[in-house]
Amino acid sequence: RLEEFLKQEVDLELSTLPDFEERVIDVSEVEQLMNSINTIPAPCAPVINPQAPNAATGTSLRVCWGLFSDDTVECYQLCYKPVSNERHSDEQAEHTLKVKETYCTITNLLPNTQYEFWVSALNSSGISPPSERAVYVTAPSPPTIKTKKIRSCENAALVCWESGDINPVDSYTVDL
Repeated sequence: RLEEFLKQEVDLELSTLPDFEERVIDVSEVEQLMNSINTIPAPCAPVINPQAPNAATGTSLRVCWGLFSDDTVECYQLCYKPVSNERHSDEQAEHTLKVKETYCTITNLLPNTQYEFWVSALNSSGISPPSERAVYVTAPSPPTIKTKKIRSCENAALVCWESGDINPVDSYTVDL
């Protein structure tokens, strides 16, 4: 039977013409959905930490912050300025640093001075709102002992010093 079947002529002509080439498929909705899936949202505002003990020297401060979400962050923008009662001071200028980590040590600051800090997070979608502002204080500069005024006797000594700080110092510790 197979031999008889193979001897027959078979008509393989299709009765309808295929229209595949004329059909245009609209994939714009699919593209929009795919783009929305791949887009990451702008990060939430970071939370700046209060000043930690021993996080200051006379000329530097270590500032730390964190995120309470699992946002994608490429870098942070740390801003700071000195706290001043004078409104039109040149020292009132804001400074901005780009930082990869969730901490930064700022140098070349004035001793015994308050600085206001705030931070924002950045990624490819945009920048977060700024954090709350936190005030940090640099350590006072060491006092200068007035060697010509030192007096002593058998049971006592008088030592005088002066502070080079503009702002008042809370207290001093004298080590013998």
